[in-house]
Amino acid sequence: MSAHPIPPEGDIAPPPDGDTWTGLHGGPLPVEAASAWAVLPSCGAVVTFSGTARDHSVGREGVSRLEYEAYETQVVPRLDEIAAVARQRWPELGRIALLHRMGVVPITESAVVVAVSSPHRGDAFDAARFCIDTLKETVPIWKREDWSEGSSWGLEPQHITDVR
Repeated sequence: MSAHPIPPEGDIAPPPDGDTWTGLHGGPLPVEAASAWAVLPSCGAVVTFSGTARDHSVGREGVSRLEYEAYETQVVPRLDEIAAVARQRWPELGRIALLHRMGVVPITESAVVVAVSSPHRGDAFDAARFCIDTLKETVPIWKREDWSEGSSWGLEPQHITDVR
């Protein structure tokens, strides 16, 4: 049993306190809610990234289905670590949301959401970019693609690294 079970489809809510919202979810991700939650009176910038399922991939036209699986007990601790490292690099950050969807993600729906607030836009952009890039490199989540000519769990092996 997972220490951080994936919530089923339905509402997913931010934490009642604190400035970091991380998690896995089995249904549609709350993109607008994450962006709104990141707003703080002390922050003049919110950068929100939503990674959506698309209908193609490198060398793969006609992608019709994406599915994500994860090493569940490792995901939320890694997301928390990414947020902590971002806060070390950009100490003035306000709120950080790092949310990933599991299971089947229909084309055009969000598979991952990153929202970061900061007093200034430069830090918000830089921290959001760091968060999504580091998430892709360090969090044990795998994607299966079904396309017109076949299916596969990714284009090539992904080597998970430590959060830097």
